[in-house]
Amino acid sequence: MKNHQDAYGHQVYDFYAGKGGYEIVERDDGHFSISGGAPYYFTEYKNRRPHEKQGIKYARGRVLDIGCGAGRHSLYLWKQGLNVVGVDRSPLAVKVCKLRGLKKAKVMPITQINPKLGTFDTILMLGNNFGLFGSFNRARWLLKRFHRFTSPNARIITESRDPYNTKNPFHLNYHKLNRSRGRMSGQLRIRIRYQSYATPWFDYLLVSPDEMKKILAGTGWRVSRFLKFKDSSYIAIIEKE
Repeated sequence: MKNHQDAYGHQVYDFYAGKGGYEIVERDDGHFSISGGAPYYFTEYKNRRPHEKQGIKYARGRVLDIGCGAGRHSLYLWKQGLNVVGVDRSPLAVKVCKLRGLKKAKVMPITQINPKLGTFDTILMLGNNFGLFGSFNRARWLLKRFHRFTSPNARIITESRDPYNTKNPFHLNYHKLNRSRGRMSGQLRIRIRYQSYATPWFDYLLVSPDEMKKILAGTGWRVSRFLKFKDSSYIAIIEKE
């Protein structure tokens, strides 16, 4: 990712340096929103949502944190004594991780993760990072790939948001638009903007629990349990079959 595209990274780095600012999430139908921003990405464990605290307890062994961001989950697990590798496509986010003490952090998009990183016992994809799979087919391809460089009893701890838990007409119309063009209802096409920086457009996948099970079928993985929150967010604990 080029510097002018690293909107997320600039926001994270600015916050780390003591500056304020929030990111804008722009959708390809013109809808946009302001996210929780950098304060959320630096949240201490004691202030995190209950299902996040529950979910991270399932981490064990050697951990790969995909979409590690500013390193909030990676650093917590590292301090608990686990061997953690964090990856993110944002160069500045990875720089912040290293400045905060996570030395095993690499600039790497999800599609380039490969066995050269070693074997992992846990793959961590919290913070709605199931969305990084992007689409139904790409999710299945990556899940099969992950199966090959994880230990026999490996697990994936991931978070998503049920896109159908809404009455917002803008979101419901977007679901309809997606279905008309052969996409999943919650398959967002978005980009992140911060100040003068903007990422390229990318797909970000939100799925219901039932849709997640369909994606996993035949990949060698299965959901062992769901941890649900008071809103539409939930964490899935996924085990090898």
